[in-house]
Amino acid sequence: MVVLGTGLRRWVLPDPAHWVGLEQVTYYVLFPALLLVSAIRADMSRVSLLGTVGAMGLSLAVLCVGLLVARPFLMRRHGIDGPAFTAVYQGTVRWNTYVALALADGLYGASGVAVAAVMLVCLIPAINVVVVAVIARYAGAEPPTGGRIVRQLVKNPLIVSCVAGAVINMLHVPVPTAALEVGNILGRASLATGLVVVGAGVGLKHLARPNAAVLYSLVLCLLVKPALALAFGLLLGLKGMELAVVIVICAVPSSPAGYVLARQMGGDAPLLAQILTLQLIVAGITLPLVIAAALAIGG
Repeated sequence: MVVLGTGLRRWVLPDPAHWVGLEQVTYYVLFPALLLVSAIRADMSRVSLLGTVGAMGLSLAVLCVGLLVARPFLMRRHGIDGPAFTAVYQGTVRWNTYVALALADGLYGASGVAVAAVMLVCLIPAINVVVVAVIARYAGAEPPTGGRIVRQLVKNPLIVSCVAGAVINMLHVPVPTAALEVGNILGRASLATGLVVVGAGVGLKHLARPNAAVLYSLVLCLLVKPALALAFGLLLGLKGMELAVVIVICAVPSSPAGYVLARQMGGDAPLLAQILTLQLIVAGITLPLVIAAALAIGG
């Protein structure tokens, strides 16, 4: 899908206006629809909430804080400026929800999806708040005032859709089946369009020689994050399917939604596109290893 997006941008739809429109549809309609329906349908009673959300949340917290602490070093040693730092940040702390859910379903069926969905519904709003705040702070053209950050959060359709879905779920608000089906159709389209948009923004000439920012994101996202998830999962007493699902979700590549967000908020979108593309390629090697380890540990 990424290669298709690259080819379309180069040979079929070279006009940037085409891709701006597709980005807008993906950001404001397709991704929010997927998150909204997932949040509404998630069965939060079947999952060890403290253990699963805690293990993944603590892993993300370590990476989020660690990157902020390391930012001066990254700038001084590798020349990673504010927008580039936000690309590394998103490439590290976010995850591809669609790949995660597909893996959970392939490994454990509906039970695995239930564990994954509850974790994602709980953590997606939080990580989006953090990511939007970081982008507003380090990539925005305006001064990063508290009011501006709040406005970005309130206007973020990903956060709004997650919160709305969780509220509907917890209050047991009836939703017409037809509305859920429409949302489901739109949500299924989000993976394809997200990856095509990522491919359209890829600069292939830079993929053969990734810079330090790309390498940091690869190691932190695909290796360090699942290792942290394993450590915190064992510490919190997780085992079996729940431990395996937590590890696998933390080992998937970063989210294509991050590219659209970077475009919308002034981050380094071309750098993030390179990060996302290389993560997809490298994950073909790392994910089978992590899954094998997770199954051996979790069963």
